[in-house]
This record gives sequence, structure tokens and C-alpha cells, in this order.
Amino acid sequence: MGRPPLAIGTAGKIRTTGSGKTWRARCGFRDYDGVIRTIERTGNSKTAAETALKEAVRDRVRVDPTAEINADTKLSTVAEAWWAGFSLSDKSPGTKRIYRDRLDAQVIPAVGNIRCRELSVGTAERFLRAVETKHGPALTKTVRSVLSNVCAYAARLDAMARNPVRDTSPISIKPKKGQPRALTAAGVRQLRAYLTYDPVACRRDLPDLIDIMAATGMRIGEALAVTWDAVNVNAATVEVRGTVIRLKGEGLIIKPEPKTEAGYRTLILPDWAIAGLSIRHQRQDLKFGELDVVFPSAVGTLRDPSNVDHQIKEAFTYAGLPDLTSHVLRKTVATLMDEAGLTARQAADQLGHAKVSMTQDTYFARKTLETGAAKALDILGFDAA
Repeated sequence: MGRPPLAIGTAGKIRTTGSGKTWRARCGFRDYDGVIRTIERTGNSKTAAETALKEAVRDRVRVDPTAEINADTKLSTVAEAWWAGFSLSDKSPGTKRIYRDRLDAQVIPAVGNIRCRELSVGTAERFLRAVETKHGPALTKTVRSVLSNVCAYAARLDAMARNPVRDTSPISIKPKKGQPRALTAAGVRQLRAYLTYDPVACRRDLPDLIDIMAATGMRIGEALAVTWDAVNVNAATVEVRGTVIRLKGEGLIIKPEPKTEAGYRTLILPDWAIAGLSIRHQRQDLKFGELDVVFPSAVGTLRDPSNVDHQIKEAFTYAGLPDLTSHVLRKTVATLMDEAGLTARQAADQLGHAKVSMTQDTYFARKTLETGAAKALDILGFDAA
């Protein structure tokens, strides 16, 4: 009866030869294709040669050397393999675009030629620190997430013993200083009046857009994605169904879902807003285009949210409010709802937030005077002599 063959992925007996400072250790290894191959390592002593051979066997056992991705595969190849699956996931197109940009601009150029076995915690740490120095913590946090996904993919294929990015230093993004800024009702009315006298803002069709954002708290991309069939004049409502984004190679599209699942919502419009939309729908000078969007470009196409954001910033500067951005309108809506006695849950539903804490912490302006504490603490006082 013949000797039984080695099991797949196992090594045979180690044989050593040599003398002095030249030693060679070798053994047979049954690869994952069933073929027995000889593995050989050298060292300046018998023990050193055997140790080197055992490490080689260990690394060979870790992966199938005939597989497409193994410990010797470059990270650029792993990154593309990971992306092939990630691009088909249900992640939003915006997230996919951001991750692809980080792969192309930071990850692949800097560490793409490193092999899986070579990426250590220290190498990953130095790379991330260099990105942070050049681009800041916000972008670095995204880069770290992308690289971690790539390494986790490699680890799942046994091309890496573990994900080294997990042990790198966390990226800290300090919150912006200052309390949420919101306008008063009088301030919003004054701002709207100023914009009607701004010829550039009127030419850019900003007054009506800012009106609907102030009336609903919608994000710019959501407002630009509103189509006329989403507006019910009789019920005085508008449905938020999607948001405008730009995709590389495709241009501007309406993503058929808002920023979050909570973004799907039907909002009741104040009387002045629905009156303004009714007038707008009857205007003959506007080209609503094939998509029939409420706020199209001059030629009836989608408008770029990034460009419109800059235009609103310029309009606010003209109105004497250079420190404000378009986001002040969302914060104003939330704060006015809070002051009217509505709950944080109601404000979160209006703004499309999944978490009430986001609305409370980021969008409610602080009440600095009428907290109710003074009356409650009267009990601690002494009677005047």
C-alpha cells in the first residue's frame, strides 16, 4: 500500500543540508491545485534556515497562491476587486462617487504598489498622517474608511492576516465652534425682500428657490429635484422624493431617494408659499424642461446644487449677510418650529432627519434667556431683611 498523499495546503518533512554559515532547508508542499511543489529557504545556520522555511510554509498556507488575490497581490489590484463589488451595492451614488474619488486621488497613488503582506499598521499610519497634513481631517476620515474597506476585503480572502487600518489612530474632526445660527421671522422676511431687489439673484432665479427652502427646510438638492407632479396646490403639499447629484461620466441626475430614508416626506406648505408656486407655474418665461422640475436652469435642465449654493452665498452677501450660508434656512425652520412649541420629533420629520438628536444638537438655536430656571430657583433665595 502506497504512502498517503499530503493533504491540500500541508507540508511534508523538513530536510536540511549544509555546513558552517550556509544551510538550506526544503520540504514538499501540496498546493491548492493538488500539485506537490518544493519550498526552499536558506539561512546562516540550520535553525535559521528551518525557521525561514516554516515562515514560508505559514504564508503559503494562508492563501491560495494560484488565486487572483493573495499575500503578494498589490493593493491596487485588491482595491479594484473590492470596488467591483462595492459599486454594485445599495450605497447611494454620492457615497460611491466620493469613495471612488478617494481611491483614485489618495489610496491607489500612495499605497497601490504595496503588496498585501507589506502593509503594516505603521505604513498605514504614516500614509494617513500625510493625507491629514495635506488635506485635513475630514477628507482623511473618508480615506481611512476606504482603505479599511479594501484591507477588510483582503483579510476576508486571507491575503492579510488582519486589517491593519483598524489599529491606526482615529481621525478626530472637531465640531465647528459657536451655536447654530438662525434668522428670526422678521429677518427672513427682510432677506426675501432684499433678494427681490438683487438683479443678479433674480436673473439666477433665486428668490423663488429661497422662498421654498424657507417654507419647508428642504436641502438645496431636494428643492432642485422637486417636480410639478410632486406639488399639490389644492392640498397645499409638496412631496420630497429625491435629490439632485452629479455623477462622474453621467452629469446631473435626480437620485430617486433623498439623503436618508427619513428624507421621504410630504410637507404642508404655508399659504404664502403655495401662492408663490401657483404664480410660478403660470409664468410663461420659465422652461421647466422634460423633467418638469420646479426650479430648472435657464434652458430647462437640472441645476447643480454646488453652483446654486455658491450663488445663494453671493446673494446673501449682497443682502448684507456675508457670514451666512444656505444652511441657515434649515436651521431657521427648525428654530421657529421649536419656538412655536412644536416637538423635536416634528422638526426632525420636517427636515428629514432620522435622529431627533441631530435636529436638537445641530439645528436648534440655543435659548439663552427664558430657560425657566430663574423662576424654579427662587426657592433658594433669602428674604430681604
